Amino acid sequence: MTLRIAAVPLLLVGAAASAQVAAPPPPAKVAPVAGTPVLPAWNKPAIRGAWNDTRLTPDLRAKALVAAMTRDEKLTLVFGYFGTDFPVSLYHAPVEAHAGSAGYVPAIARLGIPAQHQTDAGVGVATQGGAAVKRERTALPSNVAIAASWDVAVAHAGGAMIGDEAHRSGFNVMLAGGVDLLREPRNGRNFEYGGEDPLLAGTMVAEQVRGIQSNHVISTIKHYAFNDQETDRNTGNSVIEHGAARVSDLLAFQLAIERADPGSIMCSYNRVDGTHACENSWLLTDVLRTDWGFKGYVMSDWGATHSTAIAANAGLDQDSGFPFDTQPFFAAPLREAVERGEVTPARLDLMTTRIVRSMFGHGVFEDPAIERPIDYAAHVAVTRAAAEAGAVLLKNQDDLLPLAASAKRIAVIGGHADKGVLAGGGSSLVYPIGGNAVPGLLPTGWPGPIMYHPSSPLDEIKRHAPGATVTFADGSDPVAAAALARDADIVIVFATQWQGESFDTPMTLDGTQDALIDAVGAANSKTVVVLETGSQVAMPWLDHVGAVLEAWYPGTQGGAAIANLLFGKVNPSGRLPMTFAKSVDQLADPATPHVGNVAYSEGATVGYKWFDAKAIAPLFAFGHGLSYTRFTVGGLTAVAANGALTARFTVRNTGARAGASVPQIYVSPDAGGWEAPKRLGGFAKVALAPGASQTVSMSVDRRLLATWDEAGHQWKVAGGAYKVMLADSARDIRQTVTVTLPAQTMPATWRAK
Repeated sequence: MTLRIAAVPLLLVGAAASAQVAAPPPPAKVAPVAGTPVLPAWNKPAIRGAWNDTRLTPDLRAKALVAAMTRDEKLTLVFGYFGTDFPVSLYHAPVEAHAGSAGYVPAIARLGIPAQHQTDAGVGVATQGGAAVKRERTALPSNVAIAASWDVAVAHAGGAMIGDEAHRSGFNVMLAGGVDLLREPRNGRNFEYGGEDPLLAGTMVAEQVRGIQSNHVISTIKHYAFNDQETDRNTGNSVIEHGAARVSDLLAFQLAIERADPGSIMCSYNRVDGTHACENSWLLTDVLRTDWGFKGYVMSDWGATHSTAIAANAGLDQDSGFPFDTQPFFAAPLREAVERGEVTPARLDLMTTRIVRSMFGHGVFEDPAIERPIDYAAHVAVTRAAAEAGAVLLKNQDDLLPLAASAKRIAVIGGHADKGVLAGGGSSLVYPIGGNAVPGLLPTGWPGPIMYHPSSPLDEIKRHAPGATVTFADGSDPVAAAALARDADIVIVFATQWQGESFDTPMTLDGTQDALIDAVGAANSKTVVVLETGSQVAMPWLDHVGAVLEAWYPGTQGGAAIANLLFGKVNPSGRLPMTFAKSVDQLADPATPHVGNVAYSEGATVGYKWFDAKAIAPLFAFGHGLSYTRFTVGGLTAVAANGALTARFTVRNTGARAGASVPQIYVSPDAGGWEAPKRLGGFAKVALAPGASQTVSMSVDRRLLATWDEAGHQWKVAGGAYKVMLADSARDIRQTVTVTLPAQTMPATWRAK
């Protein structure tokens, strides 16, 4: 979901005001009985039919249910309300909607169809609306931090945790699953996404969605597609050659959809090739339905619908978030469009069928989402483990980390480290248990408030070093901070970059923090910088500090996780899901994000592929990450059989600590012809005790070996020799072998078994 409250005041006048009356009315509120959960009224239908037979497939159940529905009931399901009041406007959410929720679609009690209660977002159960009662819940680290773990088990466990909290909070739809590739490092929503590579982003987001949906909660995958900057996000036009799109951004969505089977796809605000994504038939029908075979429903982002018949006929199934659109397009206007024949009854049936099919397929009918207790203690362990797994040790000169017991004077500086850890802003914001640790920072309104989860790194550092003197300075005075640093055995600077929905950010730390780090590093070379950022930042001070730990936005238990990593209780194992550039001059488009057409002339050459193709040395490479132990990899072999490529190798922990490595396989045709010298073909997270080894086998998806033939509408693998590279990062190739592949073509509908 995406909100634009500040930019467009919700004063419902004209068509929008009258449309609230014309839209399907919600049912009367069901009063709870103290002490016991009450099944909602829809769970006791007036009539029953074949759709209640759980032995039937979701398709057959959906077909039977839609056949029994009236037109009014069908229209009810394709139109969604915002779930939160705006006291300063004329809009009041339906009484059945959960206060502070993102969205609501009324139940149809006659047929036993449950209401859809929708919540943001990818890191936990969010709360919307300034006047709403804040729903305090557990927050995962940012999605980019989950991607940085390169660990599918971590992604799945995190998704299962937030899905459980959603279901136990009364929600059966979660607006999670951001897959858009990181093309623009200054995009304010990069922290919500999965990085720059289609295989990594598609795989990691898919596992999170699978985890969410294991709780009988529908998850979306979003924002479809090319939602790569916040500047001019409502009308900006993304322009990219279709063949390049297929092997980059669209492939990330395709892999995520195939692996997760999400109940819904959320179409984005922006235009694609001049047409808004939510009425773009190439995206919604040609690619998503015909080529990929997606059977769920497409919902709009909040305010992303711009038409009625055009959007419905292009493939939009549910108009979400009334009153954020300029009109309630799928309420009275859709009824009129059906009556005039602009939208056929068969199309309305199809839209409705897709929605209820997902509800059947993901257990929404049989497992009602009812408020009940949440095991917060267990969830704390999940989010802490995720924060630890996703943190990336970027630099560790002379093994400055982990912190030694000999450090008796520790200076902690900046980043509100005495209070908590930073979170990203916008609709995905989860309000923490205990409230905002640093209230009052501007902006306090949308897309704020700027939120700090109350997990103090300073308190955790003191807990790990009971015999040391730990002193804190807020960093507002660089001279005083440098003086404190000069007298310390070790200095830890916490540096922040706040990102959020609706705005883009420079590729820098906030304020004057670069100057602060420079001053502190000059005073004491034993300076550790802990970054709490949503994306990459330039580091002009890098040569002046001893160590850098990228902690991202680390969530509810961020302070504890950071301390565990600094003191070596946990071995760092995260890897960068994006290339860190030295400066904006190294980017494919150094210009500041702008309005109008955004032409992706680099095509599929995204991230590390751009740096490889242009022979540019980045600050830190995609896939880079250090450890407190040492690993070796070797014994690489590659076999091609029946057109498939499989690589096999061994990983060994040669150090003295237990830890996890992330071996990566890259592939490239000897003859060239790709957008870049190589592509990521596979990866694994391998945890090993000291001295232990493990043999790893991984298959390379054939589409990662192919180019897209737009004219022939197919995938094409060129026959010939291919390099298979075993690597520690995109810039650290350890071993290469060559294998010969036959030429082959695959239809657009092809998918890995």
